[in-house]
Amino acid sequence: MRTGHFSTTPQERYLEDYVTGAVHEFGSVSITEAQIVQFGKQFDPQLFHTDPDGARQTVYGGLIASGWHTCGLFMRLFVEHYLPDRASLGSPGVDALRWLKPVRPGDALTLRVTVHKVKPSRSKPDRGVLFSFCEMLNQAREVVATMMAMNLIRYRDRG
Repeated sequence: MRTGHFSTTPQERYLEDYVTGAVHEFGSVSITEAQIVQFGKQFDPQLFHTDPDGARQTVYGGLIASGWHTCGLFMRLFVEHYLPDRASLGSPGVDALRWLKPVRPGDALTLRVTVHKVKPSRSKPDRGVLFSFCEMLNQAREVVATMMAMNLIRYRDRG
């Protein structure tokens, strides 16, 4: 694993600043019982996300965060620390999203991102696609979620 350090801030970052194979870590962000219950009640109202007492009777043995909540925490760290500010043009989606371990109240999550591939656009020379393999880790360094993100990013000096 090759640890990467950006030579630019997110505000100054463009596609050419992403080096294939570089690994970046950001975080951490903690999650509380109240946040899990609030998110669950609003967006994923399953018992193990919304009721701490009832969740103890489920296969999980206690309250767990919705996978979508975990993705929201991922997105916060991804935008604040990894994506370029001005050069980001959005995303066509993600591939291979997996929730591997439950996220529980009190967990502190860290984002680890590996620059998988940088692919210049064939039709628009001012931009390309950044493929990033993303992992969310808990405080025990266990991987709780993974995904392959794709982002459209502008080049600094093209177009």
